[in-house]
Amino acid sequence: MIRISELKQRACSTDKLRLALAVCLAIAFAGNAQNNVLKNVAAEDRPDAVRVEMRNVTYHFTDSISAHIFHLQGTLTSITKGTIPFFDDKNSFVLAISSAEISIATDVMSNVLNQNIFSASDAPLKGIEVGSEGDALRIKGRLHSKGDIPFETIGRMSVTPDGEIRIHPEKVKAGHLPVKGLMDLLGLKISNLISTKKVRGIRTEGNDLLLNPGQILPPPQIQGRLTNVRVKGSQIIQTFGTTLPDRGSKQTGNYMSYRGAQLRFGKLTMDDTDMVLLDMDPQDPFDFYLDRYKQQLSAGYTKITPAFGLRVYMRDFNKLPKAPSKKSESTKTVR
Repeated sequence: MIRISELKQRACSTDKLRLALAVCLAIAFAGNAQNNVLKNVAAEDRPDAVRVEMRNVTYHFTDSISAHIFHLQGTLTSITKGTIPFFDDKNSFVLAISSAEISIATDVMSNVLNQNIFSASDAPLKGIEVGSEGDALRIKGRLHSKGDIPFETIGRMSVTPDGEIRIHPEKVKAGHLPVKGLMDLLGLKISNLISTKKVRGIRTEGNDLLLNPGQILPPPQIQGRLTNVRVKGSQIIQTFGTTLPDRGSKQTGNYMSYRGAQLRFGKLTMDDTDMVLLDMDPQDPFDFYLDRYKQQLSAGYTKITPAFGLRVYMRDFNKLPKAPSKKSESTKTVR
């Protein structure tokens, strides 16, 4: 027989349990809400973030990998907490994109995949050639993990809810024979043929290849949510974020602007940064290469604004005088 005191004690315990559960739920909800708020806080609100704008820029990551930036808004922050981003060191900062439209040529995407993604000797794919077929992507290469069997696939591109690029194959050939129907018949998936566990920035999901746009490119590190991707001619056009309201910038022409917080470049450190890199020839895109920007700087000139802002007029990288090759120098010596 259960006494009234025991019932009261159990009721009290139940109430405490409910209260504890309610507190846990409240804390969890508050934590999630706080996380969501933190995620939704624009990167430009961070006190250490340098605001970045770019317009009509061909941005070189390496000698053979570049992207055309139609427009971009975002921020620059140091990878190492508590330090100032160093403009000269592409491994020292993160470019967080709020809004942008960027295109990469299909032959450049071939270089990205061959040189930056599947460059290891044991990579599952080799000799990749990317092209276009209407609004679809055509990819050729060799199944290195399957004895270098040549393959070709035609696939459609889309964006996943997580902002990855999904390539869904509609046609697959291996050794010049159509195999998509045979794979379907046997219940095989591309994930059965290709292991991407050791490959950064790319993975398989059933018959689809998924690419992380922020991980497949060489440094500097890029962050941002991809919202749309499409093929237009020989270009893969990527849209990040949504169109943001004009910040009131009166800058015209082809440029890269850096404003606010602190930024280190060369031997200088700028407080309340106000630096704009401008194209000396606005008739075509501003061709910029961070690894060689000192050469572009030396070929141009700078101006100081009344508010001590810095305006840097730079020569396009592709218009710099070509350095004489060692062969031509040796020929001159012999003569």
